[in-house]
Amino acid sequence: MPNTKSAAKRMRSSARKELHNRSVISRVRRSEKGLRATLAAGKKEDAAKSLPEVLSVIDKAVKSRVLTRNAANRKKSRLTLAFNRVK
Repeated sequence: MPNTKSAAKRMRSSARKELHNRSVISRVRRSEKGLRATLAAGKKEDAAKSLPEVLSVIDKAVKSRVLTRNAANRKKSRLTLAFNRVK
């Protein structure tokens, strides 16, 4: 339990931030997993439509400081390479 008013406020605000961050990370993972499933099925046309959307979701996570820029660039690079490998 917090001992001061400021500690109580920090606890409340970190709980709010944790909830927001968890939803953003979940959205990133869900979209990434969907794209990888589409690529595994060999549906390059569908993947071509969803790749920009996934990259946008990753960029929005960086904008809200949930992901770091380097982690986002690594994810985007690996997804693009996986997309380019599909024939």
